[in-house]
Amino acid sequence: MTALSPDTIAALGDALFDALESRTPVAPLTDAYPDMAIEDAYRIQMRMIERRLSHPGAARAERVIGKKIGVTSQAVMDMLDVRQPDFGHLLASMALPEGEPLPMDRLIAPRAEGEIAFLLKDDLTGPGVTPDQVIAATEYVLPCFEIVDSRIRDWKIRIQDTVADNASCGMLVVGAAIADPRSLDLGLVGMTIMRNGEIVGTGAGAAALGHPAAAVAWLANTLGALGIPLKAGEIILSGALSALVPLAPGDVLSMTIGGIGSVNLVCSGARA
Repeated sequence: MTALSPDTIAALGDALFDALESRTPVAPLTDAYPDMAIEDAYRIQMRMIERRLSHPGAARAERVIGKKIGVTSQAVMDMLDVRQPDFGHLLASMALPEGEPLPMDRLIAPRAEGEIAFLLKDDLTGPGVTPDQVIAATEYVLPCFEIVDSRIRDWKIRIQDTVADNASCGMLVVGAAIADPRSLDLGLVGMTIMRNGEIVGTGAGAAALGHPAAAVAWLANTLGALGIPLKAGEIILSGALSALVPLAPGDVLSMTIGGIGSVNLVCSGARA
């Protein structure tokens, strides 16, 4: 694959930032650059993140608060024809307090994922991090809705597109319930998502690379090879436990994970 020039990487990162700000999606980047390398896609992601961190008026308040892992389920891997996860950055502006309506006017085509979030009490620096070390470094786990969104038109994404687009991250809502990951088997916990009173998703912890802690270990090792640690105090989203749930104005969702607890989500606006 031919590496993209620094000017092209900057232009594509700027285009995704502009799409985020204007809520106007862009064509898939891989339409114009079908041979884009994953490494270049991550460089585009970093350009987009840098723009968000330095955006006028947000610079002092905006900061990285954690990471997210994507493409952990077999269904999504098959859809994108890849066999490895990806990652993106979580920023302070993405975190929505539970009970506050999800601002649908800030999003393009949002979908909800039910996940287990890890709050770290110790740094994790790969390579060589094991799932047991992830558990030992975790303060507690929490139920979380990740609201994925795509700045790529109509969700027509290949792996390079979603990587460049910060792993399609939109927002996150973390529940107040907490649990000690040493007191339960996170691979066996069951999850249920309800939307407007109906069950729309079920899954288990094993959907995230066989075990959520294995997904976090993958991230620690992948970033560690680049000299980047996972830091104490960061929140890490370990991957979806069931299929994505499309959202519409007025939707009311709840998600429960056995042994951990529940989190609720209300979308702004009125139901059609």
